[in-house]
Amino acid sequence: MESTVRGEDWYGRELDGDEFEDVEFIDVDLTELVSRAAVFTRCTFRNVKFNVSEHTDSAFVNCTFFRCNFFDATFRRCKLTGSTFDGCEFGLLTVDGGNWSFVGLPRAELAGADFTGVRLREADLARARCTGATFTGCDLSASTFEGADFTKADLRGSDLTGLDPQTVTLTNATIDERQAVTIVESLGLIVIG
Repeated sequence: MESTVRGEDWYGRELDGDEFEDVEFIDVDLTELVSRAAVFTRCTFRNVKFNVSEHTDSAFVNCTFFRCNFFDATFRRCKLTGSTFDGCEFGLLTVDGGNWSFVGLPRAELAGADFTGVRLREADLARARCTGATFTGCDLSASTFEGADFTKADLRGSDLTGLDPQTVTLTNATIDERQAVTIVESLGLIVIG
């Protein structure tokens, strides 16, 4: 890392087009921070609070998040490609559009999170707990789902290519007709319409 921001209070700060590269953020409070077109490249966030923060058209590319809290955070049309999350909290997270391809969310606690129209190609959702989460209109193609729990999740309109229903929990999940055919065919059945 080129520089470190440690223990600072950025509560309510506004970032407009700011750029950060190879910066390590440790124990920083970003509660209610607002970012517009901000760019974070290869940054590391440790124990950072993103609570009630709002990010629009911002980018967190190839970043690493350790034990961060995203309670009620909102990301609109943001780019998080290649970023990884470890031990983070996502209560009431809202993601509207944007590109989260190649994101690492293994074992993530995504219960109740809302992803709408998000590109999540080749995302790692292995063993993620997505109970009651929303993944509508998302591109989840080629993603890793093994051991994920989508109980009561809303998956309508998302590309579930590659999802093996025998390795995930889909109890009471909501899907559309096209997805039902995809899932049935993945079980080796032939659908006649």
